[in-house]
Amino acid sequence: MAIPHIAPPITGSPGSKEYPAGTFAYIDGVAHPFQPGETILQFLRRHKGQDFIPTLCDAPNLEPFGSCRVCSVDVALQANGSVRSVASCHTPMAAGMHIQPHSSNVRRLRQNIIELVLTDHPLDCLTCEANGNCELQDVAAQVGIREVRYPEGANHLDRKKDLSHPYMVSDLSKCINCYRCVRACDEVQGQFVLSMAGRGFDSRIIKGADQSFFESDCVSCGACAQACPTSAISDVYQSKSIRATERTRTVCTYCGVGCNLEVASTGDEILSIRAPYDAEVNQGHTCLKGRYAFKFYDHPDRLRTPLVRKDGELQPATWDEAYDYIAGRLNRILEEDGPDAIAGISSARATNEENYLMQKFIRSVIGTNNIDCCARVCHSPTALGMQRSFGTGAATNSVEDIKYTDCILVIGANPTDAHPVTGAKLKQFAMKGKPSIVIDPRRTELARYATYHLALRPGTNVAMLNMFMYYIIANDLVDENFIDTRTEGYQEFRQQILGIDLDETERVTGVDRHLVEKAAVAYATAPNAMSFHGLGVTEHSQGTFTVMQIADLAMLTGNIGRRGVGVNPLRGQNNVQGAADMGCQPHQGAGYLDVSLPEVLALYDKHYQAPQPRKPGKKIPEMFDAALAGQLKALWLIGEDVVQTDPNTAKVVRALSQLDLLVVQELFMTETARMADVVLPASSFLEKSGTFTNAERRVQRVNAVIPPLPGTKPDGQILVEIMNRMGYPQPPYSADGVLEEISRVVPFFAGIRWEELGDNGKQWPVAPDGTDTEILHTETFRRGRGHFAFFDWKETDELQENRKDYPFILTTNRELEHYNCGAMTRRTGNVDILTEDSLLIHPEDAVQYQIADGDMVCVESPRGKVDIRARVTDEVRTGVLSTTFHFPEIMVNNLTSDEHDSEALCPEYKVVAVRIRKSRGKYKESAVVSPEIKD
Repeated sequence: MAIPHIAPPITGSPGSKEYPAGTFAYIDGVAHPFQPGETILQFLRRHKGQDFIPTLCDAPNLEPFGSCRVCSVDVALQANGSVRSVASCHTPMAAGMHIQPHSSNVRRLRQNIIELVLTDHPLDCLTCEANGNCELQDVAAQVGIREVRYPEGANHLDRKKDLSHPYMVSDLSKCINCYRCVRACDEVQGQFVLSMAGRGFDSRIIKGADQSFFESDCVSCGACAQACPTSAISDVYQSKSIRATERTRTVCTYCGVGCNLEVASTGDEILSIRAPYDAEVNQGHTCLKGRYAFKFYDHPDRLRTPLVRKDGELQPATWDEAYDYIAGRLNRILEEDGPDAIAGISSARATNEENYLMQKFIRSVIGTNNIDCCARVCHSPTALGMQRSFGTGAATNSVEDIKYTDCILVIGANPTDAHPVTGAKLKQFAMKGKPSIVIDPRRTELARYATYHLALRPGTNVAMLNMFMYYIIANDLVDENFIDTRTEGYQEFRQQILGIDLDETERVTGVDRHLVEKAAVAYATAPNAMSFHGLGVTEHSQGTFTVMQIADLAMLTGNIGRRGVGVNPLRGQNNVQGAADMGCQPHQGAGYLDVSLPEVLALYDKHYQAPQPRKPGKKIPEMFDAALAGQLKALWLIGEDVVQTDPNTAKVVRALSQLDLLVVQELFMTETARMADVVLPASSFLEKSGTFTNAERRVQRVNAVIPPLPGTKPDGQILVEIMNRMGYPQPPYSADGVLEEISRVVPFFAGIRWEELGDNGKQWPVAPDGTDTEILHTETFRRGRGHFAFFDWKETDELQENRKDYPFILTTNRELEHYNCGAMTRRTGNVDILTEDSLLIHPEDAVQYQIADGDMVCVESPRGKVDIRARVTDEVRTGVLSTTFHFPEIMVNNLTSDEHDSEALCPEYKVVAVRIRKSRGKYKESAVVSPEIKD
């Protein structure tokens, strides 16, 4: 549930023009206007303040429940009428109500309730974690408890603590049976792990089937701990404690949801993290990564000094020594080989300001367009495809619009694992029985709740969406008015769609055409339908074409330009949107301006006060090819472990080995950093300020919580210092200063000012007057008219060339507990929950190959092989395998191919031809063995 809007006090009088008599009620005899749909509690808080009425079972992000009755007030429906006590939290307002919030009757009732609660509650306040921040303590003081009149009797004070979990802790002797934890688990996360067992005095909270936290299906989101008014459920970081001297609002560093965090700290120590209830993105919710996976920040493995390779070994150096070494090597390469022998790869984990400086460094200091970022290996087809169809390569709507839609379509995404807070909202939508469609080879958690799950064969997205759109057109469910007034190319598109071979399409996708038709009709007939897509769309050889089909689908049905509709990519990393916005791609500069156009180059020349490169630049795969060909001599990487996460690991290692200079800015000694000539220790998101842009185009402030770890520097500061070292006069680094520079060149950042972003940021485009934009394409598309384009399905070369010898399809995914290469999460308690990569295999395939759950399996592709533990499950189809690449011990990308999206060159992680056998030996590391990366 979204946090209800609390409006400012309303002036007026009964019978006035602004507020007719029927919209007033009385508080202690004084008339006040109420709003439609308000409860008594909301009404009283709006007029008298948030603390006017005590509560225990009420929470800002939960539905009214009425279990504690502490919020009770006396109400009469008319003056001098009969009075009754009601729970104000769930009683709706009515015209003419006379409310006595603190009558003697109400005060006695509240005191009696609290006294009864305290008879079964340990009075160890001074040693309790929640001392000074306990709602029971506060309410007891507010209602005037000075003694407990009831004699001691049976109690639950002997309940044992549950310390089984890496994060979650419970001491149910302190439970007051308010149900807040149960409701948070149900209403916010949708996990249904907590419940109330027993009756009467024997009622108690249980986890799962009366298990421990660790044994249960708890996903460690911490919603229950934050909701608990005492410390009956908490966490190992004692997040309710008031020991912190500072509380800093910032933004999560993990996925593209962009959750707001409130970080408690003392000096240089981070104590705990909670989720602000007033955050528009996450409304008091976050996942276990955002809330608990922060201890990497001071892990012993953090890099704390620059390292320069000497005599074949990385050795400690000063910052000046490292800068001198880099500048000297770069200048020599510039002189001998020219600027196009140098390239840079920026990071979606870095801030907008740092990404902007990286592309500025590569273009204005080095003099080349060889700049890219990890968007290349995830959502580059989204940006390109949506730009071709709409003119803008970003989400058309906001996650808030889930509340206004009538149907969701989720394609190639597993949001409950990869984007957990948005995933929880989508899951809540589906669990309520609303029309929901999932197109995915795996039976994901969301697919289990979906109205329709179209479990297609990996690599057949284009065929599936052609069939989907065929049935919309054939059933005459298109929005003719929208098509006629807002789009182009429809008639040719329609003819081509109706000409597809349905028999062949059904065969290659493996999905019954009648099920596809039902899903298509559900989407097309919904008043508002909203699509979401992820890497299961983009990481294919036809990824860009699939994105354009999703755009076609929205235009076909008029689901663009208003609340509850649109095309919404689920961006993978925290700032992958921002990295692309800032110009970290070879063909477009900051603000997506085409660097091949003379007028754009003239603009950039003037803005940067340096001539911009005129030659086309290289994308990441092209950089590796150029290194192997001896054309690329130097590569600068920020926060990207390409050895572990880019496809075809052996090729990546060979390419990096050919370089004369590899510079890596990192937090940890990753597999890529091991190969570097220079390693520069960077500061984490908790140690620097800047902005991140989330998947809904929301630019939010990242605020430094603690100073940089000794020996480290923020990425932006490193870039400024090397720019100056190489002769470019870049001013000293500050987040607000660089953001101001960005606003002068990026059109959709024109009105963004550091001091005006506030707690919840702004969604671009932001006009010069500061007005932001929640919904794109409301009246016209950025390119004028939306463009329809038809694409025929083509089998990937990976399968055409290798199917005979490698009969299985391996697809990759992400698990909830970890993130990309796992460099951060593997250094937190998350590694105690999920300890290794595993291979998902269907039971029939497991039987055929005599593989039992937990067995080691040898998986081999034309590129290499790995040994990995099997998890036998029906989440995947027969003939399909799935795994992650979070752990360097496995190095799954030894298997992945050199196939890429035909347009954007995004790697095809989702279709890998492999064969399997039961491993002959025990578990062993599968990492690439080479002198450069060996421990």
